[in-house]
Amino acid sequence: MNELPAVFLGGALGALARAGLAEQWPVSAGSVPWSTFSANLVGCLLLGAVLVRTTAGTPRRGLLGPGLCGGLTTFSTFQVELVDLLHDGDTVLALGYAALSLALGLAAVDLGRRLGGGAALAVGATEGPER
Repeated sequence: MNELPAVFLGGALGALARAGLAEQWPVSAGSVPWSTFSANLVGCLLLGAVLVRTTAGTPRRGLLGPGLCGGLTTFSTFQVELVDLLHDGDTVLALGYAALSLALGLAAVDLGRRLGGGAALAVGATEGPER
């Protein structure tokens, strides 16, 4: 299997998982969109591990990285939900949701890397050869 079909398959599986979460936790006005929040955090955690445990350009990386994690996570729905919260006058909730999503998403990627056997993220660190 080459990488492109693997990405398609993973994307379909990730999108189905996200749709299942959205069905289980429908978003209601004035509340945290838990389905998107949890899908994005799980996707960040998985992606952190995938990037450490797989090789770029391989079907496995395509299936799990841009495929599964890309289909599971959603930046566009996150933005729409933020706009909806702001339009509903829930400014504090919107700002809290945005801040927590960003902070916990970064922490989830870092934890995924660690669980995958990689090094922890460090502020100011660079990967690759020194310049």
